[in-house]
This record gives sequence, structure tokens and C-alpha cells, in this order.
Amino acid sequence: MKPLWALLAALVLAEIAYPLTEGHARAALVVATVCLGYAMSVGHAGATRGARTAGALVLVTTGGGFLVEAAGRATGYPFGDYDYTGALGPRLLGVPLVIPLAWTWMAWPAWVAAGRLVARTGARIAVAGAGLAAWDLFLDPQMVSQRYWLWHTDSAALPGVPGIPLTNYLGWLAVAVALMALLRLAIGADPARPGADAPMYAMYLWTYTSSILAHAVFLGLPASAAWGAAGMGLVAIPLAVRLWRS
Repeated sequence: MKPLWALLAALVLAEIAYPLTEGHARAALVVATVCLGYAMSVGHAGATRGARTAGALVLVTTGGGFLVEAAGRATGYPFGDYDYTGALGPRLLGVPLVIPLAWTWMAWPAWVAAGRLVARTGARIAVAGAGLAAWDLFLDPQMVSQRYWLWHTDSAALPGVPGIPLTNYLGWLAVAVALMALLRLAIGADPARPGADAPMYAMYLWTYTSSILAHAVFLGLPASAAWGAAGMGLVAIPLAVRLWRS
């Protein structure tokens, strides 16, 4: 497990450095953070569940994430009318290659966290999907503020978070639940492994708490700090309580 903790430490340092940089350096830190998170999630899946599970995770969440992003950018469904700028590096079908990695980065800890909270299959799929989708309450406002992608719509938005349509968050929830259902189908039953899963619990809780702090204090995004705290907290807070009690 030591390499996984080392990856988490590197990810934490990259995210701490993010508000201290600007321009190309900041965009490079975004890409580096995603790559570190991706390596950690796939590496953890392989180390604790085996190569078959790691492969299924990549196929479902990286491959599925790319297909959904490409379709969404081209058609406006299921997220709304948006487009990526060139800030995040090379693109395929208009989608930066780093974006599908981000789906995997947070899909796996959301799945693992849900397994610590609930046991029934349907409940786990729902909790994991919500845990992944709620992350976008932080992600989209932050990335749009840096113009890494842009929305072409005047649709209704969350109070205090203009320019990002409500359809985006609903699309995230639908896609996240679908990906979790496919992941469950691909890997089968996956009981919690409290000791082995500690790096994923730590990554999910770090993402939650650090995002609140960054948005509220360093990035000038207090509304998304509040929305993200409430939304992602539906999974993160019960997880923290469960771990503390155990």
C-alpha cells in the first residue's frame, strides 16, 4: 500500500500548489492531479481486487466516460451545450484526453466509499453514483472559472453559480449511476475491505474537505463551496462518521 499513499501525498501537494499558480502552470497542475488520481484509483483496484477488476474499471469508467463526453459535446446531451478550450492538452473528438481519466479518478473512491456505507447492490449503486455526481458541484464551477470549458446556454443555474445549467448536474447524476451499475455488473460482488480500502477513503475525504476550503478561501467561489459541501457531504460525512466510530 505504500506506493498508493505516496501517490496520494503527491496529489495533495499538487492540489495545494494549484491556487498558488496561474496560467499554463495551473493547467499543468490540473492534468498532473488527474493523472495522479487516476494512477491511484486504478492501482488500488488492481492491488486489492486484481487485474480483472482494474481492467473493468478502466473499460467502464475511462472508456464510458470518454464516450459520454464525446456524445455530450457533439449533441448537447445529457449535460447541455458546452465545449472545451485547448487549455487541458490534446483532444480527441473535441474531448481533452485527460477528462475520461478524471471520471475514473473519482468513480473508484466513490464506489469504495459506498461499499463502506451500504451493502445491498441497488443502494450501493445509488450511493456511489450520488457520491461521484456530487463532486461536480465543485468541479464544474472551478473549471469554468478558469475557462477550461465553457457553457453556451442561459438555462437555469444553481443560485450563486451562474453559467452552468442545472441539466449538467442532472446529467452527471444519470451518467454516474449508469456507470456504477455497469461497474457492478462487470466486477460482481465487491465487499468492503476496510483496511485495504483506507487509501480510497482518505482520497475521497481529502477531495471533499480540500475542495470546500479551496473554493471558500482561495478561489473566490463561496457558493460552489456551499453547494459542494452539502451535496458531496451526503456521502463524505457519513463515511467520516463510520470510520471514526470503527
